[in-house]
Amino acid sequence: MKGDRKRDRRTRYTIKAIKDAFLSLEKEMAYDEISVKKLCERAEISRATFYLHYDELGEVLDEVLDDALLFSEESNENTLDLIDVIQSDKIPDVRENEAVLPACQRIADSHKYHDLFIDASLGEYIIMRISNHEHDRVIPDLMGRTGLSEEYAELLFRFMLHGSFYVNKLLKWEKNDTWYDFQKLLSAFLDAGINEVSKKRE
Repeated sequence: MKGDRKRDRRTRYTIKAIKDAFLSLEKEMAYDEISVKKLCERAEISRATFYLHYDELGEVLDEVLDDALLFSEESNENTLDLIDVIQSDKIPDVRENEAVLPACQRIADSHKYHDLFIDASLGEYIIMRISNHEHDRVIPDLMGRTGLSEEYAELLFRFMLHGSFYVNKLLKWEKNDTWYDFQKLLSAFLDAGINEVSKKRE
């Protein structure tokens, strides 16, 4: 993204138009089918205007993904991180306390971003983006709770993130009864596993 642009009203309007157009196209086609040309046509802007704000389409994707993660976090000032979801005693019923869910799960029913998260061409990239977003908070916490080295904490974190993401994907990111029940099952499973690892490290 262009680093020196001014965030005046017109700039904010144009950026919003670009992001909205991007999400609109995502409802109709996969990310790898979207082009700058199609995006500009949908946003009703020129290519010159697009390149005034972004160097490439991937920068729009990154901003939209970051918006999605921030959107879910801003929904509750007491949002907890990924590790908290494994503390089963904190979520007797996730229906009543969705703040304990990690980022990719909290936005599962977001109409605005739903198509973005079911795009088959973006799965691995979204996981990487979520990992980068959560990494510095989760890894030290996981190391502290388990006594694992940074290397193994990293591997465990990626296992949890990939597994959670693909289960959500399998369930089409819909918060139905199966989805809620699985969150409780997954939390209990991970909680027991981490407790066992902690005991062995004592």
